[in-house]
Amino acid sequence: MSELFPATPAALDAPIAFVDLETTGGSTGVDRITEVGIVEVGPHGVSRWSTLVDPRQPIPPFIQQLTGITDAMVRGAPTFDAIAPELFARLEGKLFVAHNASFDRGFLRSEFGRAGLAFNPDVLCTVRLSRALFPAEKRHGLDALVERHALVPSDRHRALADADLLWQFWQRLHDLVPLDTLRAQVDRTMRRYRLAGGLTEDSLDAAPAGCGIYLFYGEDDVPLYVGRSVRVRQRIRAHLTGERRSSKDVRLAQLVRRVDWRATGGELGALLAEAQSIATLRPSHNRLPRTSKRDPVDAPWPFDGAIAFEESGGDRERAGEHVRIFHVVDRWCYLGHARSAAEAGALLAPNAARAFELSTYRIMQTHLARGLRVTPLVPAKPIEPAEPSDSLMSPKPEPLTTSFSEDTSAVSSAG
Repeated sequence: MSELFPATPAALDAPIAFVDLETTGGSTGVDRITEVGIVEVGPHGVSRWSTLVDPRQPIPPFIQQLTGITDAMVRGAPTFDAIAPELFARLEGKLFVAHNASFDRGFLRSEFGRAGLAFNPDVLCTVRLSRALFPAEKRHGLDALVERHALVPSDRHRALADADLLWQFWQRLHDLVPLDTLRAQVDRTMRRYRLAGGLTEDSLDAAPAGCGIYLFYGEDDVPLYVGRSVRVRQRIRAHLTGERRSSKDVRLAQLVRRVDWRATGGELGALLAEAQSIATLRPSHNRLPRTSKRDPVDAPWPFDGAIAFEESGGDRERAGEHVRIFHVVDRWCYLGHARSAAEAGALLAPNAARAFELSTYRIMQTHLARGLRVTPLVPAKPIEPAEPSDSLMSPKPEPLTTSFSEDTSAVSSAG
């Protein structure tokens, strides 16, 4: 059903959809939606829309008792696939407001995904907004809001009735909270899943969960910022969608058009990769490291050739897989990292010029002084193929010899 009502002033200029769902349970992977209710608020007024949904599965008895929605009521109702295009059109471009919003957004995101639609609205959770505006209050459930703010329920645990309570709460806030304060808290509490440049938060799922670096690029692929973290994916989200972002992060997020990342296995590798990327790319939002006349422009290399050190972790560690990363440094130049000894050897180009990197010199000097265990990678004459070693590290490291042929590079243990 759809009805029109006079428009009411709001703290936001953007259109809003107050949403509530009823479901067969709490798991987005197993349970399904049984009812959708929306109160849409925009420049043309306020409209209400709701529908029962056939979940194609039995509704548990206790859910039937809680919501009053029975198997008989949803029998013959449209499936989610049938309502998906219209529902998506109603929600598209609107701020998604719900109570415990991650629950409602999660169910809709899963259902839309099954229908082939990507659902990534900006989200405002009224539980979190209530906590931010009324920190002295202990209870912020919908029943508590009804009691505290004299809201008038037409029903409870039905989708449109509960969505209407959120609309009433929103209007009530304009009487209770100064407009500037309300706007500030809404901006602080809102989760922005739709990012600049066509990015969505879902596109960040491929970022490594563990140690690494991340790079933000703007228009025309101009480097904006390079950072490092022990939890790269979480840190990127904090920059771009987090609730407690600084004003600097907000400004930066508006400029981002592309995000790149690199798993490094550990913090030392991340430190080297970050410093090298900043020095090479000179991103506009990074502070360049301080230098002085006393800094060396070159320094003796204390090894006969390139060295490698190993770190563990990376983007697959969360799945229980032990990932080993080998980092290669030569003449105070960070050459990169590899996932195997053979790949590490391939980073050594014969007779390649190495540019002295002050940042690598500073970082490696500090960690070598602390006892960092390294293994020399010493180029050698071609030798007979030997059993390849799967490790660069041993209690007493021996040099690794690297042989190069016309089309391959391999690393084997010194005999």
